[in-house]
Amino acid sequence: MEQLAEREQGLSRGLTGRQLSMIALGGAIGTGLFLGSKFAIGFAGPSVLVSYGIGGVIALLVMGALAEMTASHATTGSFGAFAEHYIGPLAGFMVKYLYWSCIVLAVGTEVTAVGEYMQHWFPAVPPLVWVLAFSALLLGVNMMNVKVFGTLEYWLSATKVFAIVAFIVVAASLVFGGDESYGFHHYTSEGGFFAGGFTGLWFGVIVAIFSYLSIEMIAIAAGEAKDPGTAVKKAFKVTIVRLFLFYIATLALILAIAPVSALLAGGSPFVTVMQVAGIPFADSLLNFVLIVAALSAMNSQLYISTRMMFSLSRGGQAPRAFGVLRKNGAPVNALLLSAAGVAVAAIVYAANPESGFTIMMALSMFGAMSTWMIIFVTHLFFRRAHRRTGAALAYRLPFYPAGSVLGALLMLALLVTTLFTEEFRMTLVFGVPFAVLVVVAYFVMRRRGARGDGGPEARHDDVAPDEVPEETVGEPVRGG
Repeated sequence: MEQLAEREQGLSRGLTGRQLSMIALGGAIGTGLFLGSKFAIGFAGPSVLVSYGIGGVIALLVMGALAEMTASHATTGSFGAFAEHYIGPLAGFMVKYLYWSCIVLAVGTEVTAVGEYMQHWFPAVPPLVWVLAFSALLLGVNMMNVKVFGTLEYWLSATKVFAIVAFIVVAASLVFGGDESYGFHHYTSEGGFFAGGFTGLWFGVIVAIFSYLSIEMIAIAAGEAKDPGTAVKKAFKVTIVRLFLFYIATLALILAIAPVSALLAGGSPFVTVMQVAGIPFADSLLNFVLIVAALSAMNSQLYISTRMMFSLSRGGQAPRAFGVLRKNGAPVNALLLSAAGVAVAAIVYAANPESGFTIMMALSMFGAMSTWMIIFVTHLFFRRAHRRTGAALAYRLPFYPAGSVLGALLMLALLVTTLFTEEFRMTLVFGVPFAVLVVVAYFVMRRRGARGDGGPEARHDDVAPDEVPEETVGEPVRGG
């Protein structure tokens, strides 16, 4: 494992524990909450609270497994490097590419949503203009030192966290303020609490997983934290509490203020609630929050997809150019490749303006679900290896092995379920052929490596000496 960590040296350790927590929140609180929750309500009705509760439990188990492994091995390759070391090179190769693809697609989803949100204020300006402008801005930020990224992400996340807290306060005052038009009677007013039945509730879990996606980036960002072991444990505890509060509490209040029919007829449920409440300038206030949330999520996702491609390159599993670092420690080539999701999203939205968001969500879900499932399996292998060696764990997750086994089975069940939902049918239609291509690519690259042409088993020097100070970058070592 030390060799895997050594080959990824060179990235600056400039993130604090506080910034690490905000990075996780930045990725998880975005379009999935503000817009995706509407689709979940459409499936489940008020029982969407149970859907997000189940998704939250799965997210809790994922975070716990990652915290335990990351406390022992903090590296940018994170769960990809863990899978490579504890399961095998193919597993590591697959999880890195599956996760990279889902995050790249999620980047495109967020920035295209920003283009749509800007139409509220500038209807005459084509959304593509805003897509390109904000993409260029965030690409510039991610080309800088990681401290710049961490500072910007901290304040973007802090802004939307403050907005959500303010929303909870306002919404709670409406629900408990004595006005009988608001209240928990809305939970049963239109078809009952389980209006979508068990099937709808279960379909809602798929959207919940998409909403929670990116909390796992704590483990990747830990590779650039000042004190990885302490930072990731603290971030794990803080993030879980905040996610449950922001998701479950806000959805509970939203459903108590507006009936399901009104929520489904509008855009974002948050905007609908403000309109129902008649708060002045509600549209503009919420629109600003939606833009900040989407930019924050996109910023985090650009960061994390770039680091995953960097890890692939350093392991000989991607072209060597993507492992090159600039003098400030930023993997710029990997960043530019990871921005490809913006182009994909623009094409999808141009061809399917009405269903573009759900298509992008469905496309990204295969990589997300597969990654979480492999994380659980990796954790089982990780514990088995530590049990053999008798090594002490810096952090120990309760409920082992039941938690990891349950998590893996739930993720497998959700993946199969996507076949039976029209909105997510593209998940497996796109995902399975992509996974097959990844496996084929692995063996092709491995064969090339055996011939000395590079590949997953080959050593290579992927850092330009004139771009990174010698004392900053360790020499890559043989991977796989």
